[in-house]
Amino acid sequence: MSNPAPTLQADRQAKRRPSLAWTVFALLFLVPTAGMSLFRAIPAVWPLPVVQLLSFTPWLVIPAAMALLLALIGRRLWVIITTAALLAAQLFWLFPLDAGKPEVLPAGTATVSLKVMSLNTQFGEADAATIVKLVRENGVQLLALQEHTQGLEDRLRAEGLEDLLPHRLSEPHDDASGGAVYSVFPLEADGLLPDTPFRMAVTRVVVADPKTGDKSALNVTNVHALPPIDERIEQWRSDLVKIGRQASSPGNQLLMGDFNSSYDHSEFRAMLGSGPDDTTLVDVGTASVGRFSPTWPMEGPPLPGTVLDHLVTSPRVGCSDYLVQKVPGSDHAAVLATLDIPAGQSS
Repeated sequence: MSNPAPTLQADRQAKRRPSLAWTVFALLFLVPTAGMSLFRAIPAVWPLPVVQLLSFTPWLVIPAAMALLLALIGRRLWVIITTAALLAAQLFWLFPLDAGKPEVLPAGTATVSLKVMSLNTQFGEADAATIVKLVRENGVQLLALQEHTQGLEDRLRAEGLEDLLPHRLSEPHDDASGGAVYSVFPLEADGLLPDTPFRMAVTRVVVADPKTGDKSALNVTNVHALPPIDERIEQWRSDLVKIGRQASSPGNQLLMGDFNSSYDHSEFRAMLGSGPDDTTLVDVGTASVGRFSPTWPMEGPPLPGTVLDHLVTSPRVGCSDYLVQKVPGSDHAAVLATLDIPAGQSS
């Protein structure tokens, strides 16, 4: 009669040995993810294909997690450690601890609440009825539109937008360079950012609380940076520098619109670092853990989606109720939030 003990012992040893096949599968996920992660980790002036791919960095958390899972099954320690470190990097970038956050104001500081919304209307093709519905249902008090056209302005008027937001500064165009700002408060034009292909107007608005009478001034920049495509990538970088220069101006700043860049672009993060007195500006979407709420593309090829549209504020401006809403007719989503602006700066 044969003794099965040696066979059982051999089976147990085989099960304890690291599996080469699972390790290979883990490396198939690990290597390309690590390559893209190097581009994200090093803030260099990367060429166009890298810049475009960096927009989708948040989704690298999925192959990184798969690589770790396969490494655990394969049981090779060095692969487990490497994939765990890679996943940790993705989570840090997805929920960045170094991102700008609103300052905690001293107790008793009065603030004025303002509900804002921004939308790239895709050559004015966005559905006017949906825009007006979002304004009405969310109590929007300040609306910025990019790629604004005369046709869209007429449709918005017909839908009753001016009954909700009676004040308007508008420069419609049919070539994507148009823009408009609508508000419940009076608006004062304060110039344009210089040498940008798309119109980026700066508007001054004094926000008032009807209950307390508190007021505060806000400088609003309607942002539409050139997209990073072909040789125009240098103009994209230049646009972000000029946006940052505007953000460094004194006073409460709100930069809202289509930045054509994500938090994973070093150029965008450099812009956020240009707040007044060397402070870090607040990307409301990132501060609200909204990195998995894409704003583009809402139409066209089935891409994973990325956040190109932002609400960026001075650090003394609080934020809440961040929301991303699809608007038919546009390949961008609308972004909304409630801002709390320190009172007493209305002069």
